[in-house]
Parts: sequence; structure tokens; C-alpha cells
Amino acid sequence: MSTIISITNQKGGVGKTTTAVNLAAGIARSGTSTLLIDFDPQGHATEHLGARAESEKRQRSVLNVLQNNQSIKDNLVQSYIPNLYILPANLRLGLYNQNSPQGKQFSLKQAFDEEILSQFEFVIIDCQPSLSLLTLNALTSADFVLLPVQAEFLALDGLTQLVVTLREVQSKLHPKLSVLGILLTMFDSRNRLSGEVQNELKKNFGKDLFETVIPRNIKLAEAPSFGKSVFDYDSFSSGAKAYFNLTTEILTKVNNIRNS
Repeated sequence: MSTIISITNQKGGVGKTTTAVNLAAGIARSGTSTLLIDFDPQGHATEHLGARAESEKRQRSVLNVLQNNQSIKDNLVQSYIPNLYILPANLRLGLYNQNSPQGKQFSLKQAFDEEILSQFEFVIIDCQPSLSLLTLNALTSADFVLLPVQAEFLALDGLTQLVVTLREVQSKLHPKLSVLGILLTMFDSRNRLSGEVQNELKKNFGKDLFETVIPRNIKLAEAPSFGKSVFDYDSFSSGAKAYFNLTTEILTKVNNIRNS
């Protein structure tokens, strides 16, 4: 059975898509079958892995699954990375948020049939930066949520609000949803503010904070323009090393949870 992880934050620009793509790539590179669902109408995860042209040519998208009752299997695009498939998105996905939430919060969950759940050991969902109908679908489908947080103080305030929102989702829609961890991103060791934010996170969310910290790294910013994960763009960069460590940490943590 699949382990489904939604990567979300109501604030944009925190490294959410960068984390979704490189975590999915890292898991796939470990030899594990992985599905990356692009659940943001901007379609940046699709673009990041160079899959936009193929998805448009074959008219495949997650919107077909949500709106036209097509299967997930029939809308998958094989990425250039072995073991990694993408369920792509485009701007038309934003139309789904115009629907009434009544009964629509579980559309993605209902689309996960036994074939997909047995084919992919991990499913990573890249959410849009808002608490929309799409984000609710991602959260109600997931086993875990991963929360990327930028190393700045305003991000701390946003994280507190996000935790409150997640508790509401847990109580009203999905009691089994768990926080897999909080990921500190865009960390600059030369900047005192980054260290202060890290200390505040440890103090307030210590047990949920990943040991891995994602640094500010130009290679992470450049990789999407080449349609590659950071591992394939520059495997020796600090960004690649950080996401390798995060992948290892998450695989270990999920395995421990499964066996507990």
C-alpha cells in the first residue's frame, strides 16, 4: 500500500514545490516506485521535471481525474527519472476551486483505486499555497503532511495558523492525518536571523522538526529551468546533499511508523 504525503503551506515561496519534486526524485532514485501529483494550478512541479509538453500533447492532467472521472492511471506521465511518474497540472486546474466544497473534498481520495495504491509505494502531493478545495482534497487523501517553513519570522506566524487549520481538518474530515514533520528551508548559516528562527522552531515544535535543514542554494533555483531534479542538475551541490539527507530521514521515519 502507498504512503501518501501532502506537502503544504498556506504561504507561497517557502520551497514547497522544490521539496515535493526533489523528495519524489530522491525516493525514486532509491529504487522505490513513486508518484508525484502536481496539485497546484501553476503546474510548477510538472514544469520542474520537464513534463509539461508531454502532458499537454497527450492531454493528461489531474483535472481530468477530478472533473471528468477519468482514472489516475490514464493520466500519468512517465518522468525522465526511473520509478517516478507524474500526475500533471496546468492552469485549468484552478477551475476546480470554483466548485462548492460540499461533497467535493474527497474527490482525489476516491480516485485512488487498488491498482494505483499497489503500484506506487510513495505518493507525494504538491499543494497550492492556500487552503482551497484542492488543498482540502490533498489533505483528506494523505496519510501525512509535511510542512516546509522558510527561515524568517513571518513564516513562524504562518506556521502557527497552519497548525490550527490542520487540527480543524483532522477533527472534521480526516482524523488519521498526521504531521510527518516541519522542514526548515532557505536557511542561511551566515544570517543570524536564520539561526534565531531555527531556535524558535526547536523550542516550539522540536519533536516535529526534521533534523535536515535545506540551505539557500543557487543550484536549487537553477534546476527547474533545466527540467531536472537537483540530483541530476548538480549532485555535489549543498542543495542535493540536503535533499538526499531529507529523503533518507523520511524513509527511515515512515518505515519506523509502519513497523511500530
